[in-house]
Parts: sequence; C-alpha cells; structure tokens
Amino acid sequence: DMKNTVINSQIQAFLSDPDMIASLANISSVIYNGYTDLNWAGFYFVKGGQLIVGPFQGKPACSPIPFTKGVCGRCYREKAVQRIDDVLAVKDHIACDSASRSELCVPVIVNGEMIMEIDLDSPIPSRFDDDFENEMLKAADDIASAFLQHQWHMD
Repeated sequence: DMKNTVINSQIQAFLSDPDMIASLANISSVIYNGYTDLNWAGFYFVKGGQLIVGPFQGKPACSPIPFTKGVCGRCYREKAVQRIDDVLAVKDHIACDSASRSELCVPVIVNGEMIMEIDLDSPIPSRFDDDFENEMLKAADDIASAFLQHQWHMD
C-alpha cells in the first residue's frame, strides 16, 4: 500500500484542478521545489507517435523525443519505471542539461496505455531511491485517476 507523503498530498490537491495543463504545471513545481538536488522535473506527453514536452521546471527541454531514444523512450517502450543512477553509463542518454547525472522516469498509465511520463533529473549520481520512486509511482497513479475523473485528453 502506497503511503501518502506531504509531496503526494500536495500533488493530490493540485489534481482537483479540472484543467490538465494548470494542474500538471503546479505539480511540476511541487516536485521541483519539494525535493533537494533536482535540476529538472516535469512531464512528457505521448502525442503524435513521439514524446512531447509538457509542463516542467528547469532548463529548456529536448522535444520531441522519439520512442526509440533515451531513458524517456525506454520508459515508453517498456511501460516501466526507469531509475538511472548514472546517466553517463546509458549509451543513448539524451542530455538536455549537461549537469544531469541521474534520472527517474515514471510512466502514467490509463486503461493500459501510457499517456505521459514524469521525468526527473538530478546533478547528483544515484539521487533517486526506493522511497522517491514510490512517491512518484503514487503520483503517477493519482494523475491517471484525475485524467479519468476530469475526462482529460491528450490532443
């Protein structure tokens, strides 16, 4: 059972917003400002057969990203969390910010389809642990529920 942390409670509060972009913009801020040692926090949307940057905090992002490339692409292909302790060891890593050293990418799945990803970068190697991953899995689950509840759509 996933416990509700302060971060997850703040995320849930913003998910009451019926506007998807407004909600996710505030959630990216909650994540970026709620944890130490992040240099990017935000969303990639599955749109038009590729990954398109959504609301985020941090330096400008690479967009679009093909499903075949990088940690975000692998998250899409495997529909599974990608927790990378050292991005320099990933041969096709896409470095939008050269300072990034570790990455956490979490799929948001609605009705068996991945609709978006939560993507987090840190300048610290091995920044992301089990607790952090579980909080973002809970966030992804809550976002998926809000997506259905508010009848959001990706076009």
